[in-house]
Amino acid sequence: MSSAYIDTYYSRTVSTSEIYPAAAGRIQADVCIVGGGLACLTAALKLARSGRKVVLLEAQRVAWGASGRNGGFVSAGYATGLSSIERRVGKDQARELFRLSMEGVGIVRRTIDELGIEDAKLVPGIAKALRYHSRGALQAACETQRREFGLSLRYLPRDEVRSLFVSPKYHEAILDEDAFHFHPLNYGRALAREAARLGAAIHENSAVISADLDGARKIVRTNVAEISAEHVVFTTGGYTGAVAPALKRAFLPIATYVLLTEYAPERVQGAIRTRAAILDDRRAGDYYRLVGDGSRILWGGRITTRTTDPRDIAALLRREMVTTYPQLADLKVEIAWSGLMAYARHLMPQIGQLKPGVWYCTAFGGHGMNTTAIGGMVIAEGIVGESDRYRLFAPFGLTWNGGILGRAAAQLTYWAYQATDAAKEFRSR
Repeated sequence: MSSAYIDTYYSRTVSTSEIYPAAAGRIQADVCIVGGGLACLTAALKLARSGRKVVLLEAQRVAWGASGRNGGFVSAGYATGLSSIERRVGKDQARELFRLSMEGVGIVRRTIDELGIEDAKLVPGIAKALRYHSRGALQAACETQRREFGLSLRYLPRDEVRSLFVSPKYHEAILDEDAFHFHPLNYGRALAREAARLGAAIHENSAVISADLDGARKIVRTNVAEISAEHVVFTTGGYTGAVAPALKRAFLPIATYVLLTEYAPERVQGAIRTRAAILDDRRAGDYYRLVGDGSRILWGGRITTRTTDPRDIAALLRREMVTTYPQLADLKVEIAWSGLMAYARHLMPQIGQLKPGVWYCTAFGGHGMNTTAIGGMVIAEGIVGESDRYRLFAPFGLTWNGGILGRAAAQLTYWAYQATDAAKEFRSR
């Protein structure tokens, strides 16, 4: 079984090289966590701090999946908007859920500070930019969120936007000064180090092949290990396999793509004159930021329901970049990669219990850095009896993903978003 990370900007700049041993033999634990991404690492750290005996099983390496190869954006909110959440759960619970997402941002920032994770390379600021005139709607939304949630948001009119992002595409933006971007793989590995220091047993190259979950003690098996635990937590995201069929049926694995440009500080800083990250506010949009002390662009975008990489992944992304910034037409791509995210049909995280002692924490696609943090935290709180805040996510349960038809519908929806975005942009020319 492979023990290597795929080739990404993050794997090339990872700061440490710890390897955790594969699980072997019969192991007793209070909690067995299946998966090695940021949600499970957050839960493992909280549980270890609470004195629980934790065993964590990762099929590859810590943060090998989407947790360690995403855009690195950390901001409040979910993949769906506040108005959609309100329609399902009402205004009060929707606002409580949004505040939880803000807490998730705070958890990541506080953990970086408390553990001194300098190699997380935190950079403040994310700008949400529009490619059309909102006719006052964006500024009004900015003022509403400032008033209702106390977010540090600043409205940027067109002249200021185009002085920061030297592109004819953008008309206005909101700069979220509470948000930030960072190196998620270094962050994830730091969580693992601290959890292990506190006694959590972390095992890489330990794929789970079966589980008996009906008894008071749950049994989880790898090829060479058997773990007995009072609680089992599944946090496997887009890489969930047949061991947890109820979870696998409840989300769609969606691929997203990222590229890294060549080293060219003068050219990239001539186009992007801010260290804030940029989130194109189209539903089918792009996200990008400067990395390597401003010498390169990390550019992400495009989603698809196919789980294998297209041959022209770099060319597809580069076309989006050059369309936005024509002055970068000769900027070369150094590497490109993909990762699988988990999306539920309702576009909210799936957090809760399958049955007593069996927990799930998944479907963080589209807004994972803050929601993995709060998801792992509330599941750990539920296990230790500290709170039942995980119940706030109960209305967003394990809805069937629709199977093959669900994948087709998701792809068609994405194409529809692209068409709607293009129409808005055309009308604003």
